[in-house]
Amino acid sequence: MHDRLMMSPVPKDPHGLVIMLHGGAEFGENPVGGRSLALRRTTAMLARIGPNLHAAGIAAGVLRFTVKGWNAGNGHEPSPVQDARLALADVAEEFAGVPVVLLGHSMGARTAVHVADDPGVVGVVGLAPWFPADEPVEALAGKHLVAAHGARDRITSPKASRRFVERAGRVAASARWIDMGPRGHYMLARAAGWNQVALKESLGILERVSPHR
Repeated sequence: MHDRLMMSPVPKDPHGLVIMLHGGAEFGENPVGGRSLALRRTTAMLARIGPNLHAAGIAAGVLRFTVKGWNAGNGHEPSPVQDARLALADVAEEFAGVPVVLLGHSMGARTAVHVADDPGVVGVVGLAPWFPADEPVEALAGKHLVAAHGARDRITSPKASRRFVERAGRVAASARWIDMGPRGHYMLARAAGWNQVALKESLGILERVSPHR
């Protein structure tokens, strides 16, 4: 298993997997350590929704990125994208044939839509996602997308995420935008609402692709 993928207790014979991807920054080559606020926010969400996922027969874990920034890749892809691809290759062996939902916050959501073309990925749930205007949508072809954004987000743009969902709808199996109301970026205020969306939408995608499990 990828040494940066921190799994919660795995149910017996899981029929789905949720990989959570934390936020970051546009630039930054500092390593992501255990004190990273972005990592801790996503880990806290896993602690809240993990038991419900486990009860539904779904495995879950948080991927800790190597570095903070989007820019710091060794090749043509940013470092977080490389991390996610390595983790997906590992889980394809560990959880062979199990459908994967990528649940990402901010930069994690941007990472998720880049690696959604992995054969094991069936969908992406983005929370306060970072979707620049020119972000490609092709990797979402045939996959399910949900993006949830609050109107008070001053870090990433809810209007941009809505436009991204509209563009993705041309290639995705489904694409939906959720208005989170007067919420900001960091999922601290009214955290229960974010947790509810994360859990409900992740389970919803998995139910759509394997409804008779």
